[in-house]
Formats: sequence, structure tokens, C-alpha cells
Amino acid sequence: MITYNTAALLFPAISLIMLAYTNRFLALAALVRSLHAKYLEHNKEGVLHGQIGNLRFRLKLLRHMQGVGVLSFITCIVCMYFIYLENTLLAEVCFALSLLFFAISLLISFVEIQLSNKALELELSDMEGHNDPSLVKYLKKTFDQRKRDTSKK
Repeated sequence: MITYNTAALLFPAISLIMLAYTNRFLALAALVRSLHAKYLEHNKEGVLHGQIGNLRFRLKLLRHMQGVGVLSFITCIVCMYFIYLENTLLAEVCFALSLLFFAISLLISFVEIQLSNKALELELSDMEGHNDPSLVKYLKKTFDQRKRDTSKK
């Protein structure tokens, strides 16, 4: 049987994840403003345009992460209301939906984190002068360079 304690377990987790999403949003907003200033100063096409596309998609993902997180919170509250009304079936359905929304929100967050890392790789590749920030190509290039260095000796 589902109780208030069962549903209440999600409240701190959802609250913390929503706080993390808000912090993520603030960081992205600062990055967008920084890129805008950089664009106005230098109008550097290659990496900057790649970053802009990446940021647009990440902002969409963040909006969806937050929206699904809010749905998780709302269904958890509705679950507690059905517990109060002693309607166990609807309480269990709402609790299951809350867990599902929470999991979806975390999966979207995972995708956004991967894109965030790709954006950082793009920045680093620009500073290093590489065209492709692919880790595999970087390792291959490093391996080939070492191979040539050892064959010269």
C-alpha cells in the first residue's frame, strides 16, 4: 500500500534536480550572452556558429528537462492528494507517472550533458587549432606522431 511517506520520498529528489536544472539554465544563459559578445567582437564563423547551434538545441533540451521535471512534481502532489482521499489505485498510478516523468527528465539531462561536453571539446579544439574535436582522431594523431618520432630514432 502506498503511503504519504512513499510519495514524499520524491519531493527532495525532484526539488534538488529542479535546482540543478535552474543552475544549468543560468550557466547556459551566461554562455549565450558571452558568445553573443564574442560574435559581435570577432564574428568568427567556424567554432562560433557550431557553438550557437549546440546552444540552441541544449536550451530546447533544458526547457523539456524542466517541463518534465515539473510534471513529475505535480503528479507527485496529485498522488499525495489521492492518498489523502484514500484512493489507492489513483495514488499508485500518479506515483508511477511521477517516477516515469522523473526518469524521462533525467534521460534528457543526460543527453544535454553529452552535448555540453561536445561544446567544450569544440572550444578546446579551436584553441588547439584542430578542426575536428573527435577524441578518436586526436588519439590517432597522437599515436601516429609518437610512431613517427620513435621511427626517426
